Amino acid sequence: MCIEPSMLTRRRVWSDDITVSGAHRPSGTCGSAGTFHLTKGGDAMKAAWYDEQGVAGEVLRVGKRPDPVPDEGEVRVRVLFSGVNPGDTKKREGWLGSAMSYPEVIPHSDGAGVVDRVGAGVDVELVGRRVAVHGAQSYRPFGTAAEYTVVPKDLVTVVPDSVSDQVAALLGIPGITAHRAVFGDGPVTGKVVLVHGVRGGVSGIAAQLAKRGGATVIGTVRRSSDLGAEGLPDLDHVVALDADPAAAVRRIAPDGVDRIVEVALDANADLDAAVIANDGVIATYFARGARVSLPFPPLLFANVTVRFLGSDDFPPAAKRAAMDDLVAAVGEGGLRLSVGKVLPLEQIAQAHDDVDAGQVGRVLVRIAP
Repeated sequence: MCIEPSMLTRRRVWSDDITVSGAHRPSGTCGSAGTFHLTKGGDAMKAAWYDEQGVAGEVLRVGKRPDPVPDEGEVRVRVLFSGVNPGDTKKREGWLGSAMSYPEVIPHSDGAGVVDRVGAGVDVELVGRRVAVHGAQSYRPFGTAAEYTVVPKDLVTVVPDSVSDQVAALLGIPGITAHRAVFGDGPVTGKVVLVHGVRGGVSGIAAQLAKRGGATVIGTVRRSSDLGAEGLPDLDHVVALDADPAAAVRRIAPDGVDRIVEVALDANADLDAAVIANDGVIATYFARGARVSLPFPPLLFANVTVRFLGSDDFPPAAKRAAMDDLVAAVGEGGLRLSVGKVLPLEQIAQAHDDVDAGQVGRVLVRIAP
């Protein structure tokens, strides 16, 4: 009987009786020679997972799971670093009543490592290449908090030597979200862009991308004491939200700002309405509650567009373009990212707690020794 790889798809990662690898093809299997290998049992990898939602220290476990194997169109990456994002911790805790999408989840969508196997239809030249991974746990159960992860080939981006593994693991969710927030409505050359919360991960990237894209960039920080904080991106202007920010922004941009990158729409809606230019765009990727109240008349009369950004559901082409631009920007020195803390896989619960506590600088989990 010929065993098609698709017949194994639902079992191939977690099955204890059949796995598919990329070394040899015994008789009775399908695909090109050298593509698939059926084995009994399979090796075990170290991974973190949860099978119920809740507090990080109570539901996250670290142990052994069967090695994943690439199916047609997929690659396997030996993970070096796994990026931890607020979206990962929200899935784990069941934010806003969200339920488990799969019976068992290996968390984290972002990571960096080396391609060590490819499935049928994937160029073998990818084997041995250093890559950034994005979207590994987006509508998929198994992410990068493991020694190996398998993803469709379009979810990896080859990185040059000028991009470190740690930085490559930071690019996915925050970088793609920032890129879409800045460029989702076209180029920003010659425009004025207001970016809220520039000490944060997404906003810090967005501010740098907007400046790299030729915009005049105004960043905001929460308090006046943050104006001289270490690690702020090099921007044209920075204003504090506790010191009449609307007046400060209007002094810089009397006609208003063309784009706003918004990290807290519910908190900043009135300020945004006061400084947005006619036909401007507010691109928002977060609000604290399930519902948001907006100042309707000023937004109406200014013909404002509010763009809501859910990174898991961006068009694939937008994600691909964003990752290519992000890697190029880092490689050329036009985008700098800050690593706040690196913890071993055994301390993944602490990494989640640090992200939830608002750790300054991004949090990484180190997978390889």
